[in-house]
Amino acid sequence: MEPSNKTSYLLVINGKPEGPFSMQQLKEFKITPLDFVKTGAMDDYKQAHEIAELRQFFGFNKQVLIQYFGSFDQRLLASALDWFLISGVCIIIACLICLFVEDKLIRLAIAFSLLLIVPVIKLIYHIVMESSAKQGTYGKQLLHIKVCDLQGNRISAAHAAGRNFAKIFSVLTLFIGYLYSFFNKQQQCMHDTIAGTLVVKDRLVV
Repeated sequence: MEPSNKTSYLLVINGKPEGPFSMQQLKEFKITPLDFVKTGAMDDYKQAHEIAELRQFFGFNKQVLIQYFGSFDQRLLASALDWFLISGVCIIIACLICLFVEDKLIRLAIAFSLLLIVPVIKLIYHIVMESSAKQGTYGKQLLHIKVCDLQGNRISAAHAAGRNFAKIFSVLTLFIGYLYSFFNKQQQCMHDTIAGTLVVKDRLVV
């Protein structure tokens, strides 16, 4: 339950609760978004940025703590699962079509067309799934990882498209762009850095 206007707050100062104080008095204390406060209606202390009234009054941004990031091996396995899924579905459909086609040249054309069709479908699949409520492809869901922005929020379809097109740079660097995840704390690949995205472990964004 969020406090209403003119609510008084207890403020933790040097490890001890003091107050209650009005919002104007809190302003005089120059509280930060990470200071702990509590009202009579709250069961426990919260950081100031977690309370809508204080965010509005002080202009705080709600901060998000991301605890664990998806590892390289999780992301690699998720990608392999997605390639297997998309390729398998496309091959089955192509085989079914070939059952009704007698011309060998057309069958050969259908087979070679998979080299273009599979990557295009996979691109669309990633954009749709990463911007969905699940925030990840079926491969990522099986590995319990998901894609989010730098604040831990769900990304839009346009943002997901930018992220996936940015993978071109990770590939053009002879895949060094993927290994880049070993050299930064947030385990971002080059395309994540370009797009401003993270891959995090599901349910570990608080």
